[in-house]
This record gives sequence, structure tokens and C-alpha cells, in this order.
Amino acid sequence: MDEIIHKKVEVHMGSFAYEPKPETLALQPKERKLTIGIPKETRLHENRIALVPNSIRVLTNVGHKVVVESGAGERSNYADIEFSEAGAQVVHDRKEVLKSDIILKVEPPSVEEIDLFNPGQILISPLQLPIISRKYLLKLKEKRVTAIAMEYIKSHDGTFPIVQILGELAGMNAVITASELLAKTNEGRGVLLGGITGVPPAKVVILGAGIVAESAIRAALGLGASIRVLDNNIYKLMRLKSRIGTVLHTSAIHPKYLQHQLETADVVIGAIHSKEGRSPIIITEEMVMRMKKGAVIIDVSIDQGGICETSEVTTLDNPTFVKHGVVHYCVPNMASKYPRTASQAISNIITPILIGIGAEQNLETLLFYDKGLRNGVYCYKGCLTNRYLSKQFDIRYTDLELLLTSQA
Repeated sequence: MDEIIHKKVEVHMGSFAYEPKPETLALQPKERKLTIGIPKETRLHENRIALVPNSIRVLTNVGHKVVVESGAGERSNYADIEFSEAGAQVVHDRKEVLKSDIILKVEPPSVEEIDLFNPGQILISPLQLPIISRKYLLKLKEKRVTAIAMEYIKSHDGTFPIVQILGELAGMNAVITASELLAKTNEGRGVLLGGITGVPPAKVVILGAGIVAESAIRAALGLGASIRVLDNNIYKLMRLKSRIGTVLHTSAIHPKYLQHQLETADVVIGAIHSKEGRSPIIITEEMVMRMKKGAVIIDVSIDQGGICETSEVTTLDNPTFVKHGVVHYCVPNMASKYPRTASQAISNIITPILIGIGAEQNLETLLFYDKGLRNGVYCYKGCLTNRYLSKQFDIRYTDLELLLTSQA
């Protein structure tokens, strides 16, 4: 009897326990197919567009849908037919564009545009602190929109790619613009930036030692100007000297020394970028009052509030004003002066971000693991997540990391 039972067990074990089973493979989650909307910019001085046809072709090839409002690329010299040929759907109805999963803009949307948004949408645009208002933020909260400031998005090495690429353009643009504004016909001192034989060149003081400064220095050196660079980050000054590859006059920013440099400057370029919130005010109104008549201030930092106490936001249509005899140039979107180049630069950086969003099943997962993208979020599903904006506009602040952790 025991022998019979033993044989039955052997049969059972041989028939089932060691029988090979079909192999199962883990299935990769399918990528989300996004609808990306690009409305036509409404401000007269804004000439750029967030995605150019070449980038749209990349996005549509991986299955995303891009909806472009007719005429959105005209000021950057892109015709509607170019977007259509790249795979975008060109429409005349702005409302249809603003129904998209992701809204891309190169300037903050107006309150009227936000009224057309739907809950759960993603807005990627610059923040431009001097332009936004409490009403703007409250409207985003009301619509439960996730808003990402493109200039605060970080790359994996801790740099700000949008700021860097547009900083290159802004730095070169600042020097070219300063050269024009020094002309007597533009209320300047009538000084040629580079000077000529027997006549000393103009003195250019640059505050900041980042990408804008580096680009401005290269342009100013090419024109033969005399340059002074001031920054409190000595490491950045050392790195700048190494990258430029020539002897530079550099200094930390000390009030007395700064005042001396400003009093003798023909051109001052403000190029200090804040990692969050407003840029610091370095130049007081009293310092401006003691500058040369006809000197020029180019406040590149105006998109973060400006580093000069007398700075006020201007536009490309009316870019300058004179205060205490000093010409001020405070255009927050300087890159819009060269819109085709600027649009291509922005598009190159935004496209991989959009592909990354589509690769995840939800935005929360991407934000949880991507610290750089998370750094750009200032409004998340009805919650204000930027501490500076909370203090500035007296709106309740919520920590984004806590929100993401609670949803994980």
C-alpha cells in the first residue's frame, strides 16, 4: 500500500511540479499621448513662439498632437503652412487651442486667457515677476492649473537651461543695444563703444558673472570696450576669467567701490539672476543720480524685478526712459528683438521636457523624480507652491514636495 502511494506522489510531482510554465515579461507602460496647444501671443512687443516646426515634427512623430493658433509664428517668420507640414493642426479658434493638455507660451497668459483654461491643464511659460499680479495667481488657483515657470526649470547639473540660452542672446544683445543708446541721437553721451585710435573706449560695468555677463563680455571685447565685472561670488569670477581666456578687471561688490565704478561708467549692464523670487537691488537711486549724464543702464534682470532701484518695465515699442539724466533700457523679453533665433533656442529646450512628460503615466511621477522640473512649478492643482510669491501677494503657501508625497 505504501509503495502504491509513493508511486502516486512521484507521478504527481513529475506531472505538475516540474512542468515548465509559459514565460511572462513585464510590459512597459505606454507613453501618454499629449495635446499641446500654442496660442498666438497677444502683446504687441512679443514676437517669439515656444515651438518651431522642426521641434513639432519630433513631437508629432512620437504620437503627440500639437495645435497651433493661426498666425502664431508670423512675427518669427514662420508661416502656418510650415507648422502644418510639420504635423501640427493649425486652427483659427483660440478656445480650441486652450483646451489642450499642455499650454505653451513665451509670455505669461492674460487673466482673460486663463478664464478659458480647464482644470488639470499644464501651463509652461515664463513667470516675469514685474508683470504678474495677485489676480493672475488666484485665477490659476481657481482653475486648478499646474503652472511651470520655464526660466526656473533646472537641468541635472543644477543650471537653468532657458536662462542660459537666452542669457547668451541677451548678453550680446545688451552690448549691441548699449552701443546704439550711447549715440547722441538716442540721448546718450555720444561715445563710441570701442573708441578709435587716440581716443579711449567706453567703460562698461557688468554686474554679475553668469552666462549673460560672459556673452556680454565677449561682445564688448570684440568691439574694444573697457570692461569691469563685479560679483560677490568669487568662484564665478574665477570661472569667468578662465572661460574668457584673457585678463579681466574683476571685483566683489562693495558699496564704495561700486559707487566709484558707476560714477565713471558709460554703460552699466545688470545681469544677476535669482534662483527663486526677485533679483536683489544692487544699484540705489542715489547711485544713479551720481552717474554721468547720458550714461546707459541695461537692466537684463528686469524679468525678475531688476537690480536697479530706478528700473521700470519697458517694451520693444518704447524701450527706454531717462531718469536723473541716465538712459534706462528695461525690456523683460530682450530676446524678442531677435525672435527667430530666440524661438529656436527655447524650442530646443522645451521639446525634451515635453517628451519626458509624455513618457510618464502622470505628471506627479515625473515631478516626484525630476527635481529640476519640480523647481519650476509655482502653482500645482489649486495650490501656490512658490514661497516668494506667497509672501509677495499674501497667498497661502503649500510645499510641493509634501503634496507629491501625499499622492505617491
